[in-house]
Amino acid sequence: MKILVLADIHSNWQALSAIDEEFDACVIAGDLVDYGVQPAECIDWAQQHNAIVIRGNHDHAVAQRVPVKKGNGFRRLAAFARPMHWEVLSADHLSWLARLPVTSYVTIGGLKFFLVHGTPRDPLDEYLNDDPDSWTARLEAIDADFVCVGHTHLPLHIDLNGKNVLNPGSVGQPRDGDPRCSYAIIEDGEVEFKRVEYDIDETLARYKATNIEGKAMEIVRSVLTTGGRMPS
Repeated sequence: MKILVLADIHSNWQALSAIDEEFDACVIAGDLVDYGVQPAECIDWAQQHNAIVIRGNHDHAVAQRVPVKKGNGFRRLAAFARPMHWEVLSADHLSWLARLPVTSYVTIGGLKFFLVHGTPRDPLDEYLNDDPDSWTARLEAIDADFVCVGHTHLPLHIDLNGKNVLNPGSVGQPRDGDPRCSYAIIEDGEVEFKRVEYDIDETLARYKATNIEGKAMEIVRSVLTTGGRMPS
C-alpha cells in the first residue's frame, strides 16, 4: 500500500501537477487554496483522485469569505489572491471547501491516520515544529499510527513511541530553503520524503497574467525561487 501525503498546495497547479507518483491512496493535510492563482485545478485534482482532505486555515478563509487583515508579507499576498479565488471558483468548489472536516480519522492499509492542519489543540492555527515533548502533550488523546499535519510548510517526521507525526512539507510554497515541491510517501509503514522540481517560471507567469500589484509580485518571486525567503 502506497500512500501519498500532501499539504499546503496553495493553488500552485504547476507544483501539484509535477508530482509523478503512482499511489493507492492520497491524504491532504489542508490548505489546498489561497496565495496561488489556480485554485480550481488543485481542487479538481483532489476530487478526481479521491483524496482524503481536511480543512486548513486558508481553505476555511476562502470558503467562508473571510477578509484579509491589513499587513505585510504573506497577508499582502493573501489580500491579492483571496478575492481572485472568490471570482474564479464555482459555487460547487466553494461548497466543497466549506464541507471539509477540520480533523479526520481514517484507516488505510491497516494503518490508523489522524489528519489535522495545525494541532489537535488548535486545528487551524497553531504552529508546532520539531518539539517532541509538545507533540506528546498534544497527542495524548489521539489514537493513530500516523498524525499527518501541515501549516508550517516544513517537512517533519517524529516517531513518538510508534505514534508518527508527519508533515510532508509544502507542495506549493516550501519555506525550508528548498524551492522544490515537497511531499511524502508512506509505503509499508515506512516514510520517505521526496522533492521534485517544477516550472516556477510558469507559475510566476500565471501571476503576471493577473492584476497582481508590485509588492505582492515581489513577495511571490522571492518566496517561490528561494524556498521561503521574504524580499528585503
